Amino acid sequence: MKLVILDRDGVINHDRDDFVKNAAEWVPINGSLEAIAKLNHAGFRVVVASNQSGLGRGFFGMAELNAMHDKMHRLLARVGGRVDAIFFCPHTASMQCGCRKPEPGMYRDIAQRFDVSLNETPVVGDSLRDLQAAAAVGAQPVLVRSGKGEKTLAAGGLPPGTRIVADLAEAAELLIEQDEADRAESRC
Repeated sequence: MKLVILDRDGVINHDRDDFVKNAAEWVPINGSLEAIAKLNHAGFRVVVASNQSGLGRGFFGMAELNAMHDKMHRLLARVGGRVDAIFFCPHTASMQCGCRKPEPGMYRDIAQRFDVSLNETPVVGDSLRDLQAAAAVGAQPVLVRSGKGEKTLAAGGLPPGTRIVADLAEAAELLIEQDEADRAESRC
């Protein structure tokens, strides 16, 4: 199974300093939905893994989060794409849970649910914690410059082997090209 894990805010949709709190504030980044559709058409299963501490802080509830995800699913369907699953951590950093990135718990749950090893599975994120959680499970960290990506890149300290791309559209192209090259090599 070809799997790719995406962070949500800053990768698929525009992030906000005051949290994305409802469906009206959930605005896709230009080209991100089409990138997911391209990944789907290339045989990738796409999973979203997102810290959503706004729930734990009381900025929005499950109804609002579900409405955001419903909007994402509807807009994806219009461009021929889909997300196979959404995993999220509702906890704040002070709760010290094992599922909040940079902890790898959410990624381990994904591996268990899809019955796969995450070794070399691409994980696309815009923050250091996305990349650290990916590295902790042996996945391939990919940093997008969208969202908080430029600040993350400037701060440094990226896990070894992190790939850097402009946005999700470029990440999709890179992953599809790599997959095609790997398949061609395996036929030789």
